Amino acid sequence: MARTNFESLKVYQLSEQLADSIWEIVLEWNVFARDTVGKQLVKAADSVGANIAEGTGRGTYVDNRRFVIIARGSLNETKHWLRRAFKRQLLTTKQVNKVKPIIDELAPKLNAYLNSIRRRIQANN
Repeated sequence: MARTNFESLKVYQLSEQLADSIWEIVLEWNVFARDTVGKQLVKAADSVGANIAEGTGRGTYVDNRRFVIIARGSLNETKHWLRRAFKRQLLTTKQVNKVKPIIDELAPKLNAYLNSIRRRIQANN
């Protein structure tokens, strides 16, 4: 597998935007909210980019695929925690409107990235 500079991947850049936006939001919450929902939300959002990065460094398309699947799961977990935060009135509509477009762009790009890795695996078999 060719070495990939994960930082140049649009899907990775979007994951950073999402994680940074969520970090800024959670920092404003009270201690209880940060310590419960906030920590879970930040960890899930950070995990998306971390798994993309780790997958590119593993050296095989099969390993990369596995980590991108985990990243996709982390994105879904992030959505879950965002829903809980909104329901508990920790997020404003303005904050949701800032984060939602990033997720709406990231989710299909993550799937496209996963599909491109799958095609490479099939081509090598």
